[in-house]
Amino acid sequence: MVSTGQPVCLASSPIFISSCPELLDPVVTIGCAMASRQPRRVWNMSCCDNQPQALKPEIDNCCGADGCSSSEHRSAWGRWRLAAAGLAALAAEVLHLAGLAGDWRVAALALLSILLCGLGTYKAGWQAIRRRELNINALMSVAVTGAMLIGEWPEAAMVMFLFTIAELIEERSLERARRAISSLLDLSPAQARVLQADGRWRDVSVAEVALGDRVRVRPGERIALDGEVLSGHSSINQAPITGESLPVDKRSGDTLFAGSLNQQGELEYRVTAAASNSTLARIIRAVEQAQASQAPTQRFIDRFARIYTPAVFALALVVALVPALFVGDWLEWIYRALVLLVVACPCALVISTPVTVVSGLTRAARLGILIKGGRFLEAGRELDCLALDKTGTLTLGQPELTDIEPLNGQGSELLFGLAASLAERSDHPVSSALSRAARQQQARLQAVEGFAALPGSGVRGRIDGQDYWLGNRRLMSELGRLDATLEQRLQALERQGKSVVVLADAQQPLALFAVADQLKPGTREAIGRLSLAGVESRMLSGDNPHAARTIAAQAGIDQAHAELLPEHKLELVERWQAEGRRVGMVGDGINDAPALARADIGFAMAAAGTDTAMETADVALMDDDLGKIPTFIQLSRETVRILRQNIVLAVGIKALFLLLTLTGHTTLWMAVFADMGVSLLVVFNGLRLLRARPQVESQPAQAPHQISAANQ
Repeated sequence: MVSTGQPVCLASSPIFISSCPELLDPVVTIGCAMASRQPRRVWNMSCCDNQPQALKPEIDNCCGADGCSSSEHRSAWGRWRLAAAGLAALAAEVLHLAGLAGDWRVAALALLSILLCGLGTYKAGWQAIRRRELNINALMSVAVTGAMLIGEWPEAAMVMFLFTIAELIEERSLERARRAISSLLDLSPAQARVLQADGRWRDVSVAEVALGDRVRVRPGERIALDGEVLSGHSSINQAPITGESLPVDKRSGDTLFAGSLNQQGELEYRVTAAASNSTLARIIRAVEQAQASQAPTQRFIDRFARIYTPAVFALALVVALVPALFVGDWLEWIYRALVLLVVACPCALVISTPVTVVSGLTRAARLGILIKGGRFLEAGRELDCLALDKTGTLTLGQPELTDIEPLNGQGSELLFGLAASLAERSDHPVSSALSRAARQQQARLQAVEGFAALPGSGVRGRIDGQDYWLGNRRLMSELGRLDATLEQRLQALERQGKSVVVLADAQQPLALFAVADQLKPGTREAIGRLSLAGVESRMLSGDNPHAARTIAAQAGIDQAHAELLPEHKLELVERWQAEGRRVGMVGDGINDAPALARADIGFAMAAAGTDTAMETADVALMDDDLGKIPTFIQLSRETVRILRQNIVLAVGIKALFLLLTLTGHTTLWMAVFADMGVSLLVVFNGLRLLRARPQVESQPAQAPHQISAANQ
């Protein structure tokens, strides 16, 4: 998780971690402040009972992190006090309407109501004023005090009571955001059934389970820790981790993720990651880090609020003093100034952005999409060009060996053994195909000395004292082994859409090995959804033009660029950006790293279980489903649409009530309804993202469909 005692942030709001030795995990407290940025520390002792520890933040009201007036009323006694405050305020209003406006009983009932429900607001407001920071508690305290000073006792009491009620309702609505975040941690069990040295199985706290321990999970139980299956066969629902809709069959050698649900058989597995470093824990860390970065809209709103709130105070002073100097009626203009203070609070404007962004980030995480901050969540809607690596992104990345062609009369078995010995040391997909074929055919592998990977070209090594090279056309050209005959044989295989590597020694090429990859299921559908969304697809591949064209045609890709080195991919991304395109890059390998870093948004595929992908990508897809990218783009568009709706609602309603206030057509209690009503409205609107199911909208395509090979 995150280290204790260090500030992190949810959207724009400060989070501080408090911990004690007895706590398995720290609790995070969130203070969402309009102008104040002072957090509160809260101890959560529930984890001392060995219950699954979840992130249980206490989201303060948007306009004050010093203290929430509503927090005093959550207990049974607090609810009785609030009810009594309401009755006292109502009684004061009834007496006032009955013609007893100046009666001492009206003032006494109003003061009793304010004391019962408003002390928390006054305390928070006074602390804000002492720091010369203005928030809703300060505005409300000044407004209620002013109303009492000019004799509007019933209205002062009703305003404080309604404000407290509205705060409670708002806090309850924000609990949905709290539950959405905490649900990520609730997935992981607190204990695991571990094999002991004496052969018995015992339930052990996940924090005490060591790497390599043998764990058993029964049908219907959730997997407690990441691991590798040792025995058994079952179907695993890992949707909370990868977003996959269907269960995945698991057997010996397969990977398990903590938080996944074992649906059928019993499994035993070896623990491969500590509880604090499981895939689920890394997801939560990524979400926390994403929440710590402010979205562009949020930064603008925060800057606006810091200027706007003092300006409102100044305007209220002008309204209270200037008109009265010319037309008299001081009490009337002071009353309008007090109403203005309540109406003009930008609480709704400020709270709408973090709630919306957090809802969008949480929704994406549930879908198996980790977004590294609100900036990328907002930027996704602007993408109009998506560059995709071929191998492992568009294709399965597990090409199979299809052809072996000896070139010098030596036996294919000997040459295959030499090539497989070199390939065994490489992680390139073509080398992996040779290695798999060698294992299947039980080929005799030999020891390799002086092995070296040649990025973008191949590998070399020494076997029995002789140097060998295994690589593509480029490597053969650099070695001076590419003659007309070899070129003709290469082209014949490449025209079939196959990737070819050549085995050569210090004198001549020895053999050709051809492999073919297959398109991932669902790839063509995903590319079609991108096209409907107005995003042009462009494939970047280090493979030959024929293989690139074949895969591009199968996938429906707009353009295909072949025989690219990492620097060529980077150059293409930079060229498209210079043309004014918003470029996303999808990849899963080291060769894609420069282009991924340079793109406006870098997407990493199959990030579950991969630390590097989670840390370096802007958006990490937890499985290899390319269809999550159009889903992300539409989620981004929906998020920005709701942000804009909230801004228009908040500004529009505030502007209307400001006008009505200046003309004397509003009262203090109406101002409270206007302020808190629009705050609740934008919060509920933002929370819609938690249940939204984004569908890609159809937009005009950016360029005509074409396939071209860019040989470089």
